[in-house]
Amino acid sequence: MADTQTAAKATPKSKKKSSGGEGIVAFSLEPQVRARMVQLAKAEGHELGHYLQKLVENHLLEKAADGDELAERIKSKRAVIDHVVTLAQKLDADGKFDEAFVLTVMQTAAKDKGFMTLYNTAIAEGSKHSGRRQRLLNQQLGRLIRKAVGAVGKRNDDKKVMRGQATGEIISSYTLLAKDA
Repeated sequence: MADTQTAAKATPKSKKKSSGGEGIVAFSLEPQVRARMVQLAKAEGHELGHYLQKLVENHLLEKAADGDELAERIKSKRAVIDHVVTLAQKLDADGKFDEAFVLTVMQTAAKDKGFMTLYNTAIAEGSKHSGRRQRLLNQQLGRLIRKAVGAVGKRNDDKKVMRGQATGEIISSYTLLAKDA
């Protein structure tokens, strides 16, 4: 990806989905606009993609009618993200960090019925797209947990990121984490 653009190449399969389905939106930004957006994102503790996503969602929320299902799902997703980031920071401060920290945070969050109500709203549980939404949200949560506690993906001897597996949890796989000494 060039510094002067935020873009992604669509494969023939993804081109079919991009005309109204969930997915990647590619567009170009002036270099100065991109640089400024990166600064603004960093100032709020976000990566550029997450920051731009929030800007678009904010616009949608501002324009949404009362009771708009999509707006409610986005609000729930944001509440889930905020809760998980705060919980990760608390658990880390309490000395609970280990290589399976993503799993620890998600298991702890899932014990809260209020959290699970928000989580299920965020993924539109039971809908046609809930599995995909759950996968995307969980991936985002994993990245944000890692960033919230200043961790990195643990790597094996071949320098590949190591993954953990879980069954019967709201996440099924996660990146193992490490902190620099």
